[in-house]
Amino acid sequence: MLKLLRPSPVHCLTAATPARNPESKSVIQGLSRLTGLARRNPSNLGFRAFFCSDSSDGSTPEAAVEVEVRAAESESDVSDSKSSSAIVPTNPRPEDYLTVLALPLPHRPLFPGFYMPIYVKDPKLLAALQENRKRQAPYAGAFLVKDELGTDSSPSSDTEKSVYDLRGKELFNRLHEVGTLAQISSIQGDQVILIGHRRLRITEMVGEDPLTVKVDHLKEKSYDKDDDVIKATSFEVISTLRDVLKTSSLWRDHVQTYSQHIGDFNFPRLADFGAAISGGNKLQCQKVLEELDVHKRLQLTLELMKKEVEISKIQESIAKAIEEKISGEQRRYLLNEQLKAIKKELGLETDDKTALSAKFRERLEPNREKCPPHVLQVIEEELTKLQLLEASSSEFNVTRNYLDWLTALPWGNYSDENFDVIRAQKILDEDHYGLIDVKERILEFIAVGKLRGISQGKIICLSGPPGVGKTSIGRSIARALNRKFFRFSVGGLSDVAEIKGHRRTYIGAMPGKMVQCLKNVGTANPLVLIDEIDKLGSGHAGDPASALLELLDPEQNANFLDHYLDVPIDLSKVLFVCTANVVENIPNPLLDRMEVIAIAGYITDEKMHIARDYLEKTSREACGIKPEQVEVTDAALLALIENYCREAGVRNLQKHIEKIHRKIALQIVRKGASSEPAVAGENVQPAEVIAEVVDESGQQVGTETRTDVESVGSSILEQTTDTQTDTVLTDDQPKDIKDDTEKVQEGEATKTIEKVLVDSSNLADFVGKPVFHAERIYDETPVGVVMGLAWTAMGGSTLYIETKQVEQGEGKGALHLTGQLGDVMKESAQIAHTVARAILHEKDPENPFFANSKLHLHVPAGATPKDGPSAGCTMITSLLSLAMKKPIRKDLAMTGEVTLTARILPIGGVKEKTIAARRSGVKTIIFPSANKRDFDELAENVKEGLDVHFVDDYSQIFNLAFDLDNDTRN
Repeated sequence: MLKLLRPSPVHCLTAATPARNPESKSVIQGLSRLTGLARRNPSNLGFRAFFCSDSSDGSTPEAAVEVEVRAAESESDVSDSKSSSAIVPTNPRPEDYLTVLALPLPHRPLFPGFYMPIYVKDPKLLAALQENRKRQAPYAGAFLVKDELGTDSSPSSDTEKSVYDLRGKELFNRLHEVGTLAQISSIQGDQVILIGHRRLRITEMVGEDPLTVKVDHLKEKSYDKDDDVIKATSFEVISTLRDVLKTSSLWRDHVQTYSQHIGDFNFPRLADFGAAISGGNKLQCQKVLEELDVHKRLQLTLELMKKEVEISKIQESIAKAIEEKISGEQRRYLLNEQLKAIKKELGLETDDKTALSAKFRERLEPNREKCPPHVLQVIEEELTKLQLLEASSSEFNVTRNYLDWLTALPWGNYSDENFDVIRAQKILDEDHYGLIDVKERILEFIAVGKLRGISQGKIICLSGPPGVGKTSIGRSIARALNRKFFRFSVGGLSDVAEIKGHRRTYIGAMPGKMVQCLKNVGTANPLVLIDEIDKLGSGHAGDPASALLELLDPEQNANFLDHYLDVPIDLSKVLFVCTANVVENIPNPLLDRMEVIAIAGYITDEKMHIARDYLEKTSREACGIKPEQVEVTDAALLALIENYCREAGVRNLQKHIEKIHRKIALQIVRKGASSEPAVAGENVQPAEVIAEVVDESGQQVGTETRTDVESVGSSILEQTTDTQTDTVLTDDQPKDIKDDTEKVQEGEATKTIEKVLVDSSNLADFVGKPVFHAERIYDETPVGVVMGLAWTAMGGSTLYIETKQVEQGEGKGALHLTGQLGDVMKESAQIAHTVARAILHEKDPENPFFANSKLHLHVPAGATPKDGPSAGCTMITSLLSLAMKKPIRKDLAMTGEVTLTARILPIGGVKEKTIAARRSGVKTIIFPSANKRDFDELAENVKEGLDVHFVDDYSQIFNLAFDLDNDTRN
């Protein structure tokens, strides 16, 4: 950082020089007008230079600097001692120093007439500088350090640190050749103050530690003081300085201080001054320092000064813009405050608290008569409290938010319900196929409300596997009842505050979901769908299942108390519909408050109707495909359901139908892109070909003309053999056909409408290879293998019970179980083994099979966990089949729990198991007698073609399984 020379505490003498030459007169006059300084008479100005007269005697040979005296004592007259600026010459003079210590400058070069503080980290160099001052040789060479290759020239602490670490030859190679002879003004610790005197050029290195160099003193090249170009350049520099000095008073101080201490301005000094105080980088300043031609030096300085002018203008514009912005905001603020004061004086505007109170009262006014008295009392108390609070207090915001919630709720505001059973039935059938139990229950709800004239809330729980329409039926029910709909999921919920709300004392407190629901829907009798109620969590914040007890209890929710509102809310008119996959996961107290409606999986026929009537249309519209562009055959849908989408729901079926339509859309777009004409706007008429029209029997019934799309691009007919083409006839057809064609074309270019046919033969091209295969593993049931029926969360499925004899020997009877069986199923296997031994002993007392055989019972697939008691009768049949060496009927499946006395107990999931049996081609099913009522409730299309037997003792199963009545075996 460069600073101007200040009066030094070192006693100095000056040497008077002849009067100022003519070239400096014009420059000084320009700067005098520039700075407005009160100048002395020009005839009294002379050149002044600093020479230190401190003559301490001390010597250190190592730190001594060789001084070669080139000239004798200077011959000059001593001026009047009364003049403070008159000095006497000293010996030796600065130009007599030909060998000096080299000081590295990391940031900027030192110009003559300016001083610069530097830090010397090398202790040897610092000691040498101190020794030179004591030996009346207070001079050193200051040289700028070159940048390393690959680094920028911006100053940084890292660069300065690396410069201080340089020593000897390495430092010598990094120094610029041209520097400045600097007088050591003072040394304070490791800080050295340098004063620039004249230019130097390094000739050779003398010593390395500390670095000592031999130098030549440089002088400016001779120039014509009356040269018009030099004068013009100097005046332009002065003019530029004038522009800069208008924006900064600091620069005016620079000019005054420099002229007082360095002497009169002449052309070289003017160039040095401009470059020294400019903001140019170090390389530009070094270039000025190295330039000995006065005219070129002035030009370089002028470039730097012009840049300073531009920077000053930018700085001024930035400052002006900021000032205008600040003043504009202040002005706007003052005007707004004055406007508020004027309006308040005229009564046109009230303060914030009064406006808030008026807003809350206005919001409450429409429902005031319907609002409960205890709620009105709380609202009035809070409004009074709001007027007494300061707007800046935290309690003010709490009260304001509380009033906002209280007045936003629909107190006593109910929507008009629909009591038209026929209309409700139509709406429910429009959105969903099947779900007879759910629809019947909703129609019963509407009928009761119509007879009573008013409807009450209910709590209904829809349970079933994923994708059967539990969540979507909620919106349809709300539409059928003409109620507002609100849904929130409690899956994984572990915070009671989500249901009951937070206390108002907490920061960021909010009401629970039910209060938010009432505010959003705007009515007090919405339909609220609580999704995934069987997946409630429990954590440190409480048990949400227990919090739902009050919400879902018809006897308690008429006075539901939210922690935030702290006033009772009537939820008795709300219809709650909950959904769950597994009812067993719902806590019993909560399950007791709900009316459970089980939704089993869809059979193949139902999935076909759903795909045709709902999924296909929705997917086609979502993909932007017209009905005449695609056709999915019944065989393709059936193959899609049987081989790709066997789960109980239809969500996966919807995904596969969407995948088919997306691929068809891609084919249509590709065909359209390849069929576009080469020239925009050109009407391309394809050639005509004659196509034979053949009926399904293969007989030719006529001919028609179709367009040849091969001339404009490849057709979809080339991509798939199942693509059919509906043709649009051209103008060259017979007149009767042409009239019909013109109605379609109406001036447009002829085009073909391609219909993509999706059949079972090309279904794999759209959805890939089949995922499922036949569940039936055996075409002919072997000995020891029986098909059972199981229930899963995804619906029903069939499973085989396999038994093999591992080892036979006296007294080796044992049973080994595999197949990831649960504890209940393992107990069922032990019971089955005991019962089978008893039955075999009864049927064939002489058969010691179970007593002497080690058996292995396996339930595939091994990777699927299995549990439950309903496989008991199946295991007994498998064991007896192996013992008797008799296979059972191949079209038979059974399910039922068995006791030790061979009694058959009821099971669950009758519909799911029946659907699974139909899917596997089973014709005969054995159910417990207690499940006859469940089977009779099934739809006729589910029961059609099945031979179902209901038993209550295993002896009946024994006769059916081994077909002893007819003595036949399939």
